Amino acid sequence: MGATRRNFIKSSIITGATIYSFPGLSFINHPRIDTPTIGHGNFKYEVDPKWGIQDAGKTPVKDCHEMVQDARGRLILLTNHTKNNVIIYDKSGKVTQTWGEEFPGAHGLTLWNAGGEEFLFITDTERHQVYKTTLEGKILMTLNYPRETGKYESEEQYKPTETAIGPNGDIYVADGYGSNFITQYSGNGEYIRYFGGTGKGDREFDCCHGITIDTRFNDPTLLITSRTTQEFKRFTLEGEHLETISLPSCWVCRPVIHGEDLYFAVIVTKSWGAYDGMVAVLDKNNKVVSFPGGDTPDYSSGKLATGISDYSTFLNPHDICVDNDENLYIPQWNSGRTYPVKLNRV
Repeated sequence: MGATRRNFIKSSIITGATIYSFPGLSFINHPRIDTPTIGHGNFKYEVDPKWGIQDAGKTPVKDCHEMVQDARGRLILLTNHTKNNVIIYDKSGKVTQTWGEEFPGAHGLTLWNAGGEEFLFITDTERHQVYKTTLEGKILMTLNYPRETGKYESEEQYKPTETAIGPNGDIYVADGYGSNFITQYSGNGEYIRYFGGTGKGDREFDCCHGITIDTRFNDPTLLITSRTTQEFKRFTLEGEHLETISLPSCWVCRPVIHGEDLYFAVIVTKSWGAYDGMVAVLDKNNKVVSFPGGDTPDYSSGKLATGISDYSTFLNPHDICVDNDENLYIPQWNSGRTYPVKLNRV
């Protein structure tokens, strides 16, 4: 991509941010889309840049971190804008509800269905806490920094980025922006154990940004991001390392399991600030089968070649929500306060 194209992109973002600052003007969701159909193989998508755009004076966003879909089909977005931390859309992109003014560091959003009753888990990197809430925003439980581990001298060292809920309701919290420990609690918030920590060993992480329960195999496992080293690491539910999955050039946010496949947003492929993110889809064999927003996955050398962004579809994609029709919704971090980009499955 030439300097002229890159300068145009950055100029567009600056312009978008300026538009946003005036209440009553609608923010242009994504000024960069010029590739209407993206993806590869059986995972191709049409970009819908107009989905979900709101009057930014009434329903603003800051960083759009994560999205989930509830059993009623509603799309739930988490943003760190304290006018409305949670924005709930219907599938057409209409906002049906907003709530939350108390989470300045809102980052991780996990939906848990407990026998037909649904709850949210929200991590806040600035308040150094994790919250269990109803879908309407009532806080039911608060987890403070894990003093029990003996690894933290103060709450400021703890910056949780994500949670995962085990089959029995156990809560796993990833301290991705802090000390890189995974802390396990019972469903009632009772401390069980910790593992991980910052390092290069099999059981350690360099930015354990995301965590999920992988139920695609015989026994459920934990799939955990080591973002800076461009890896996933698989663990037992008791914290024993099973395998490391290398994904060159993929600065992965969180893993998302849907059906037999693994999805994730690649927030960076080469350089922070270059807006060179994309999306990845992997099969059960940990092979990338599609790079929406990037080039065709290349295994000709026997391993995954460095992926190359199209520098057009996304800015800094931070998460993926796969709906029940297999369309994708991509919230973005530090991207001119843009609303999520929708990709319609072809």
